[in-house]
Amino acid sequence: MIETPDIQRPSKELIDGLAQIGSATAAGELYRLGIRDANIHGPVAWTQGRSIVGPALTLQFMPKREDLYGNDEYADPERQLHRHCLYHTQPGDIVVVDARGDMGSGIFGEMMLTYFKGRGGLGVVINGCIRDYPHCKEVGVGLWLQGVTPNFHTQTNLMPFAVNTPIACNNVLVIPGDIIVADDDGVVVVPIKLASELVKKANEHHEWEEFSKIKLSEGGDLRKYYPLNEEGQAEYQEWRKAHPVH
Repeated sequence: MIETPDIQRPSKELIDGLAQIGSATAAGELYRLGIRDANIHGPVAWTQGRSIVGPALTLQFMPKREDLYGNDEYADPERQLHRHCLYHTQPGDIVVVDARGDMGSGIFGEMMLTYFKGRGGLGVVINGCIRDYPHCKEVGVGLWLQGVTPNFHTQTNLMPFAVNTPIACNNVLVIPGDIIVADDDGVVVVPIKLASELVKKANEHHEWEEFSKIKLSEGGDLRKYYPLNEEGQAEYQEWRKAHPVH
């Protein structure tokens, strides 16, 4: 019997806090917290307009070796570790897959993603492909992909290898339970240890940017209001007094 580990999920308060910011703000503030590039390059939004935040279930694929993995997709379904990854799904989870950038393997299809959605899953991030895309896009989960293919997951070059272990998704380290922030700008991996500080910094950033946006829309000087120079900062502090944060 195959057994795979579950993940430790963050608090709802932390997820709700991160849900108030986008991937661009998350990436910028993580840079200022010491993470040079938290963006998973490659996967892009195939379900545009969706914005999701949640903990990462991880799935690793490796190059297929025929003595370890045969060609019959349904010979022994319980050997398929991509199923076991989905078995762990709880409401709000996001699956992140290291598919090695392979464009000939459909990691999930309509049936798998329907099951994932029924368990409360939010979305998948794959540096590779899915299949059944015309149907998958109607399932209701967010899709961040490099492409689509008619092939099933082990048909050509890949085999599922590990569930809920650290993975390198397009050379970005994802630890199981890291928080994923994904929207139309892309996908950002938030290390769980930095999540609380990120929420704090992002809220501060959002406040002064709101003030700057108002001033710039009124024809204000870019050199004064973005970023705030000393004069703009003083004006912002006065504005905050008149517009307290609730």
